[in-house]
Amino acid sequence: MICPVCKESMIVLELNEIEIDYCPSCEGIWLDAGELELMIEDEKERERILTTFHIAHDHHEKKYKCPACGKKMEKVHVGDNKEVLIDKCPYNDGLWFDKGELKKVIKLASEENKIVQLLNDMFGSKLNSNKNGEDK
Repeated sequence: MICPVCKESMIVLELNEIEIDYCPSCEGIWLDAGELELMIEDEKERERILTTFHIAHDHHEKKYKCPACGKKMEKVHVGDNKEVLIDKCPYNDGLWFDKGELKKVIKLASEENKIVQLLNDMFGSKLNSNKNGEDK
C-alpha cells in the first residue's frame, strides 16, 4: 500500500493480531475498516469514542486520497478535542492517522489499553513527539 501523505511504500505490522499499515517515512498509520474497533478493548468505550467522530469543516489541512480507493478522505475530529484530526475514507475503507494520532485516539478510550503499550514498545518516544520531532 502507498502512503497517502508522502507516497512511500508502507509496511505491514501486527499489533495484537491486528494488521496495520505503517509508513516508516512520515510515521503515519492506516487502519482498514473495523480495525480501530478491534483496538479499543472495552465495548462501552469503543461505542463512546466512535460516536464522537464528526466531520471537521474548520480545518486547514490538505485532504489526502484514500490509499484503498483513491477518493479524497474527509477530515474528522474525535470528540471535542480539536487537536486530533484524522482522515476517514468516504466509502469507509479505513482511517488514516498522522504521527501520534492513533495513540491519542486510543488513549481517549483508556490509558491502560494494551494497544497503547504495544505502540509505545514499538515506536517509543516517536509517538510522543510532533511532526518536527519535538516532545509534546
